[in-house]
Amino acid sequence: MPQELPKSYEPGAIETRWAEYWVEHKLFSTPTPPPGDKRPVFTLLLPPPNVTGFLHMGHMFEQTQMDIIVRWHRMRGFTTLWLPGTDHAGIATQLMVERQLATEGKKRVDLGRDKFIERVWEWKRHYGGRILDQMKRLGASVDWEREYFTMDENLSRAVREVFVRLYEEGLIYRAKYIVNWCPRCETAISDLEVKHEDVPGKLWEIRYPVIGSDEFITVATTRPETMLGDTAVAVNARDERYQHLHGKKVLLPLMNREIPIITDELAQPEFGTGAVKVTPAHDPNDFQAGLRHNLPQIELMDEHAVMNANAGTYAGLDRYVARKRVLADLAAGNFLVGEKDHTLPLGKCDRCGTAVEPRLSTQWFIKIKPMADRAAEAVQSGAITIVPENYRTIYLNWMANIHDWCISRQLWWGHRIPAWHCACGEIIVAREAPAKCGKCSGSELKQDTDVLDTWFSSGLLPFTTLGWPEKTRDLEVFYPNMLMITGFDILFFWLARMIMFGCHFMQGHEQDAKIKAASGAADEVTSVSPVASALPGEDARRSTSSSNDSVPFRHVYIHMLVRDADRQKMSKTKGNVVDPIDVIQRFGTDATRFTLAAMAAPGTDVAFNESRTEGYRNFANKIWNAARFMFMNLERVGVASVPTAGDGRLSPGIAGFHATTLEDKWILSRFNRAAKDVSDALETFRFHEAANRIYDFFWGDFCDWYLELIKPRVDAGGESAKVACANLVSLFEAALRLLHPVMPFITEEIWNAMYDGKAPLKSIALAAFPQADEKQIDLAAETKMLILQDLIVSVRNLRAELKVEPKLKVPMQVFAHDAETKELIVQNHEAIKRLASVESIAEAAQAEASQAPSRSTARFDVRVIYEKKVDVAAECERLKKDLERIEKGISNGQRQLGNEGFLAKAPANVVEGLRKQHQELTLLLEKTKSKMNELGCG
Repeated sequence: MPQELPKSYEPGAIETRWAEYWVEHKLFSTPTPPPGDKRPVFTLLLPPPNVTGFLHMGHMFEQTQMDIIVRWHRMRGFTTLWLPGTDHAGIATQLMVERQLATEGKKRVDLGRDKFIERVWEWKRHYGGRILDQMKRLGASVDWEREYFTMDENLSRAVREVFVRLYEEGLIYRAKYIVNWCPRCETAISDLEVKHEDVPGKLWEIRYPVIGSDEFITVATTRPETMLGDTAVAVNARDERYQHLHGKKVLLPLMNREIPIITDELAQPEFGTGAVKVTPAHDPNDFQAGLRHNLPQIELMDEHAVMNANAGTYAGLDRYVARKRVLADLAAGNFLVGEKDHTLPLGKCDRCGTAVEPRLSTQWFIKIKPMADRAAEAVQSGAITIVPENYRTIYLNWMANIHDWCISRQLWWGHRIPAWHCACGEIIVAREAPAKCGKCSGSELKQDTDVLDTWFSSGLLPFTTLGWPEKTRDLEVFYPNMLMITGFDILFFWLARMIMFGCHFMQGHEQDAKIKAASGAADEVTSVSPVASALPGEDARRSTSSSNDSVPFRHVYIHMLVRDADRQKMSKTKGNVVDPIDVIQRFGTDATRFTLAAMAAPGTDVAFNESRTEGYRNFANKIWNAARFMFMNLERVGVASVPTAGDGRLSPGIAGFHATTLEDKWILSRFNRAAKDVSDALETFRFHEAANRIYDFFWGDFCDWYLELIKPRVDAGGESAKVACANLVSLFEAALRLLHPVMPFITEEIWNAMYDGKAPLKSIALAAFPQADEKQIDLAAETKMLILQDLIVSVRNLRAELKVEPKLKVPMQVFAHDAETKELIVQNHEAIKRLASVESIAEAAQAEASQAPSRSTARFDVRVIYEKKVDVAAECERLKKDLERIEKGISNGQRQLGNEGFLAKAPANVVEGLRKQHQELTLLLEKTKSKMNELGCG
């Protein structure tokens, strides 16, 4: 017999236990399938959270969607790998450890590089697994046996291999260039790591004396301290105001240095004064102009944004202190023309919030255009699909306008650049430390002090986590990933770079598999590609184009943000951050997951509202109580078995269900529709539709209607009760499997209780996901039940309007418009009486049954007999609303039926349905108007 469930549903009591069980039993471990395995493959890479991170609502939102998709594929028989790991997060982790050192009164330079790295590893051992531990608590069905860290030795070796190969191919180079520099983190950062914020500022106009005349040329700037490094003033050759100054020089105020007036497109006549200062070492546009005109590059600041010796008397001052001093001196020398308010987009470091400084610096770069072109072609050709579609356009636009990628960072924590410098000036790039210089044979070699951008190593994860550069069996089976789910905020940080690296380094991956197959080794490569994926665009997996074979994943789903209930972005500053751990402690993980899934419409941000979560907590409670009802009656009636398939996996449909009554045929049909709708929704990442469809079936069809309809049969005892209970067990078990990907904990608990600890499988997660059986979809049964439901709900609404006491049963009169409806009502008298809470059902003439208060449909007219004065005004108001709705329906139908193009293309059954609906609405219109006349409605 099934185990007894506690009276109240307490998610905290079951979730921790099952989360630990899944990990302890390695339930989601995915051994590499042997050659000859015919099962389709589904691979998903978890976007690795930072090792410094805590779980936030955005993580839970993303991981909920991933877990639903992964559990769904696993239950459908796919060899399923969800690969977890964490990123070493160079800047963020170094900041964290530096702050820890600061509490001890120390700086990293006090420890030295080696000791500092040891300290970071120690910090990682103590704190680095927090977010993964939280994922385990939430039941994420990843393969914990394959967990990786981006600084693991095997991944570090692969990173060095990639760097060396790109260098040997001429795609990595070292050069001096303007980069975004964070004075706090003391490193270069990419454009993507700079967050621009509009802030109030000033625009200062400064006049430069023209040498050999009494003239001045006036320039405008928002950063007057950088003028100390000016090496030219630029005007446009088309600007007539300055044509007489071409080739002349000005005297740079405060520095008394002569600099030329140049003509360059950098200066636009319509902007400002038409003349601009040129500071090649401190502005990217000025840097390019400087290269065009061979101008000197004067660096003014050190790595802390403190003025250096090139700033003359301002040396040693912070950049903003220097700005005030420069402005004061300009004013004293009568060079400052004026200032005005100006809003400027201030770039700030995404990690620490410090204002970024454009700085001339020697860095390592990737020549990105060749890789970007191939990555763009992979999306254009359909080898990779991106959902929602608008992100495809955004991605392609970014790829078309991409700049070389600065991959070096001036940090101590990270993958050290595999380059060694010799005193003779030679740079040796190698996979391992060289013994001597190849040019001078010197042995005093020093490794480059820079590390690689974190996104460099994370961009390699789709293949390096599977054993690359070795040709492993894992690569054959699990590459490429079938799907990538990620946020739009890292579309360029991570997604684009994975595509570029994958297309570059994995070329020929699938071709190798085809060669093996052609040579008779077909069994060795059977699992390389899924053969029955339900995801769209599967034909792309069999592409023969070499630029498409190598993609790291076939499909990309971009999810939106989780915002607060007022649709404001969550931030600590606003104080509106929602802690998912706090939410699940109050409502349970299942209810929180269901909230996120039910609101996850593609292309739409989620406005997280705890009232919704409370509602889904009630939904879980409804399921729990339904299970208790079932268990109590099973024990009483004596039904104990749950049907299983012969292969050890549960039947993909409903096994052992005998549909003998209308409600049985109806619920069987509704279940199959729900199973189909849920799978259809998940195939196209419409998580909200899948969740809402499950909710409607479980709460509405199953709990509110089916359980109520079968109670008399269950209570009656005997053979009828046994059949009803056996059906209930079969249906409930299948419904749990339908719900499991979205609410894994409560389904696991009830499912195991059904088997009293003797389940044929270790977990419901390994059971088969319900598959719709078209033969069990019964339109006639659904139509009949819809009529009965409409009748019962109509009576309930009438009782509510008349304020009939809940326990009081009242008579009702009904007029059926056709013989079929009449027979249906007669056959289901007892169910109608019980569910509508009426004393008796009398057949009446249409005129009698339609007297107020009543309800009319195309199938019946129904009236409740209750000695209470009718509120004529309220009834008229209701009828007016009904009239508006009916007239609108008629108008819409006439528009469609009058559209020749629609009639020519629409299926015959759709057109016939519209015509029938039009006839029914026309009949209702006449009835409604007649009632309004009887009541004297104006």
